[in-house]
Amino acid sequence: MSHDMEPAADHFLDKIIKEDIQAGVFSREICTRFPPEPNGYLHIGSAYAIHTNYTIAQKYKGSFHLRFDDTNPLKEDIEYVNAIIEDIEWLGYSPGRHIYYGSDYSDAIYNAAVTLIKKGKAYVCDLSPAEVTEYRGTLTEPGKDSPYRNRTTEENLQLFANMKNGEYGTSSKVLRAKINMSAPNMNLRDPVIYRIIHSEHYRTGNQWCIYPMYDFAHPIQDAIEGITYSLCSIEFKDHRPLYEWVLHELAFAEPPRQREFGRLNITGAVTSKRYLRQLVEEGLVDGWDDPRLPTIRGLRRRGFTPESIRNFISEIGMIRAQNSVDIAMLEHAARQDLKAKVKGAMAVLHPLKVVITNYPEGQTELLMVDNNSENEALGKREVPFSGTLYIERDDFMEQPSKGFHRLTPGTEVRLIGAYFIKCEEVIRDNESGYVIELRCTYDPETKSGTGFTGRKVKGTIHWVSAAHAMQAEVHLYDRLLLDHVSPADEGFSWESAFNSASFIALKDCMIEPGMKNQKPEDKCQFLRHGYFIVDRKHTTEKKMVFNRIVPLKDTWRKN
Repeated sequence: MSHDMEPAADHFLDKIIKEDIQAGVFSREICTRFPPEPNGYLHIGSAYAIHTNYTIAQKYKGSFHLRFDDTNPLKEDIEYVNAIIEDIEWLGYSPGRHIYYGSDYSDAIYNAAVTLIKKGKAYVCDLSPAEVTEYRGTLTEPGKDSPYRNRTTEENLQLFANMKNGEYGTSSKVLRAKINMSAPNMNLRDPVIYRIIHSEHYRTGNQWCIYPMYDFAHPIQDAIEGITYSLCSIEFKDHRPLYEWVLHELAFAEPPRQREFGRLNITGAVTSKRYLRQLVEEGLVDGWDDPRLPTIRGLRRRGFTPESIRNFISEIGMIRAQNSVDIAMLEHAARQDLKAKVKGAMAVLHPLKVVITNYPEGQTELLMVDNNSENEALGKREVPFSGTLYIERDDFMEQPSKGFHRLTPGTEVRLIGAYFIKCEEVIRDNESGYVIELRCTYDPETKSGTGFTGRKVKGTIHWVSAAHAMQAEVHLYDRLLLDHVSPADEGFSWESAFNSASFIALKDCMIEPGMKNQKPEDKCQFLRHGYFIVDRKHTTEKKMVFNRIVPLKDTWRKN
């Protein structure tokens, strides 16, 4: 396992495990697993499941396995395998040498199916998929037996062998477990455990044309690997009886135990793999790594750190049922992690030109500014100052509202790390009347760091020297969905559910020149705006793109 983490506080799963340890249920070490299907990318819910399995294994000095549930060749790809491994390593939950593939157990799973047939516990069924569903019944009505349920053992063995040998077309036959078509639990009504799929597998090629269903393959894979606890989210609780039935019928010694925990949802975000795939495939977002998505790739591109994600999950704790957590909690974790780690910079996102009329023409001076007011170890930086600057358009108001303490005609403000300036004149565009420039004066005695105490100002604003500024594109992100909207709602449409402010691209931002040396995934704080990361997808040698990770609180705007 990659590194030690702080042991989590005891929770309901701990109680179960400790009781089992005391009772001597297992003679082997505690072993957990995370079994993703490689048909998409991991998301925050996956991280929660990984964290649960990883930390429990670590807490009880056991092992943690990553096993790919690759038993459906139609959707799986090596691209997803590599991405999942990379994401888990990045998060800090490395399985080390314990990386496995369900497809490696194909022979063992096939032989297990043969064993069930010989025991009279499985049969080949010729019903179509629609007929299987029809015969299954409903929650209030029992199912009815398939007309093929009473085939002889010999006939079932021969038909299953023929299925394996590719003699039948896709979906023309299935192998079903013979359990109880009247069972209250629908999962026990003779579930399909093998189906025919004529498609090349990314690992085994065309070696197989029959593939096991997850509910059948999973417990067998767990048993083979020596897993003690199959810890999964609450939606699999109704599948537990089938998990246990498979292990019992195949007579595994000290069989693994399935136990469930709550599923994590995030407000304003999509955490269903099915809906995430829909968003990506329909081109409604900028790929699986769109910074508005709660995929690990999206969170990483947005700028969330592994530490912030782990801290967020630890703060939530172990939940028993499906639960929704406010995305603000994740954003808080990011701020807490970044505030003492990253250096600051001044960036003007909506530039307004300021000309200091009494500043020496052509002069430039280098001012020393703190990199991080909360961490002196990050030192200081030189920032060029000149007679023509850019300030934030929102930092000027010609007719100020109550409580506005920034730049207005005839008033003074302090420029961060520099001087007091006073607005003397407002220049407008002749045609539109739009404010295009401010003419100001500065007081050279008010330079920061000189100890000037002659008078005080109420406002402090940031700035960038126009002659030295680096032009960049800044992307502002917010939650993707409007509040109280779910893709499961009747009449739902993505277009009406999107938060229109979830993505805003600002193309003519002015940033202090020292940021030219930033590389993709470097992080910083833009003073008074928030925390940002250099976008690794769209940044080029000719264009810098910054993604906002999270904003800073602004009391005036909030009011």
